[in-house]
Amino acid sequence: MNPPAPRPGTARDTPPAPPPAPPPTPPSAQAPPPAAPAASGPLAGLRVLDLATLFAGPLAASLLGDFGADVLKVEHPRRPDPSRGHGPAKDGFGLWWKVLGRNKRTLTLDLSTPGGRDVLLRLAATADVVIENFRPGTLEKWGLGWPELSAANPRLVLARVTGFGQFGPYARRPGFGTLAEAMSGFAAMTGEPEGPPTLPPFGLADSIAALATAYAVMTALAGRGRTGAGQVVDLAIIEPMLAVLGPHPLWYDQLGYVQPRTGNRSTNNAPRNTYRSADGRWLAVSTSAQSVAERVVRLVGRPELAEEPWFATSSGRAAHTAVLDEAVGSWIARHKAEEVVTAFEEAQAAVAPVYDVRDVLADPQFAALDTVTEVDDPDLGPLRMQNVLFRLSETPGSIRWAGRAHGADTDAVLAELGLSPAEIDVLRTEGAL
Repeated sequence: MNPPAPRPGTARDTPPAPPPAPPPTPPSAQAPPPAAPAASGPLAGLRVLDLATLFAGPLAASLLGDFGADVLKVEHPRRPDPSRGHGPAKDGFGLWWKVLGRNKRTLTLDLSTPGGRDVLLRLAATADVVIENFRPGTLEKWGLGWPELSAANPRLVLARVTGFGQFGPYARRPGFGTLAEAMSGFAAMTGEPEGPPTLPPFGLADSIAALATAYAVMTALAGRGRTGAGQVVDLAIIEPMLAVLGPHPLWYDQLGYVQPRTGNRSTNNAPRNTYRSADGRWLAVSTSAQSVAERVVRLVGRPELAEEPWFATSSGRAAHTAVLDEAVGSWIARHKAEEVVTAFEEAQAAVAPVYDVRDVLADPQFAALDTVTEVDDPDLGPLRMQNVLFRLSETPGSIRWAGRAHGADTDAVLAELGLSPAEIDVLRTEGAL
């Protein structure tokens, strides 16, 4: 096999509390819309309609777009995706949207209007995937439920991403990732032992749900390849979050065990914690493997610990966390961070400095992988953002453009459907666009 190719399509491959975002700029004032995506990437030829907002559904669509899918972001004409106004902005452009909206063409449709419904059904007839996250029953209310969509296109995959799924006592509740982080057990086991349950400072559950949705969509498409028929994906955000937490339900089922909050310590092995160096830097140490644990205690000058009977098992080491933390922590406290990393590397033991985003952007390993790449944007110039999620040796993904303006590609997409300028004007007059 050839070595993985560099990820193309970014400026790097061809040498090298802020104000809220203002109301959307009319499409006529935007840069000319890009043409339909070129036939490159492993998902080239796949069309995805992204009807979703905040954040799991749209991120799933982004993951598909990164590998060549033609993603059409459908937004309400007067209520854009709220992610356009989330977080910091520069020169009136929301930066979160620049990432979340990348590789998507944008159009506006009011799906509750007859004209918007008709256009969506025409788009569905040309699409492979629809991703939506309305409350259960909303699409049905508009005459856009699975019977109507599958009648328009029997090969369509409809991915429905909601907080609690399409049925059950909570199905119609508003659902956000924060609720999944709370209800999955994640918050209950996160934080210091005497402190409160702790939520992550970013959309963890939404991001995990997005990965699961992209996987579910590709699984459904693989099924379609065998049967010729599309199907519905029902993804509840509470479920992928629970899945990544490991065997906690089984532990409770078989042993009655409920994992407590332990801060940075692990209940499964030790030493595993963050430790402060002589120059004030924090470093993380992990010793999941027995051989690594032995190397660490020898490195820090406590080889006798490896001879203790309890040291021979991960559970035994976890039961003696205080002893091991003192040994490792006191040694690291006497050395500068760079010295610690060098010594651990020479000993083939696992350590990493605790980074913030400034460190990430300066790190040579991330630079070598092009993990944070540069994308040229007509609004803001060169932008640095996370690259596509993984490297493929023969059919790599790419970032073709950053998030575009609200409705910037409406007329172009509708023209591709065969609508005349006069028909588009009628829809706009009716409020469907």
